[in-house]
Amino acid sequence: MVASRLVFDCSPVRMLFGLPVNGRRVRFDETAFYEFLGAKIVSVRSVIDTAGVAAQLPRADD
Repeated sequence: MVASRLVFDCSPVRMLFGLPVNGRRVRFDETAFYEFLGAKIVSVRSVIDTAGVAAQLPRADD
């Protein structure tokens, strides 16, 4: 088992995790867990803070 923290700093052109990012710059982290069997990855599980992405976007009432 290997754990990894990935940092994304990007400007998706459309939707991201069901959120209308539409070219805005967002930054978020992903924690991924890779399970190996021999030299092959057999399972990947990840956790992404989608609420943190949503908090970076303007609200409809702004």
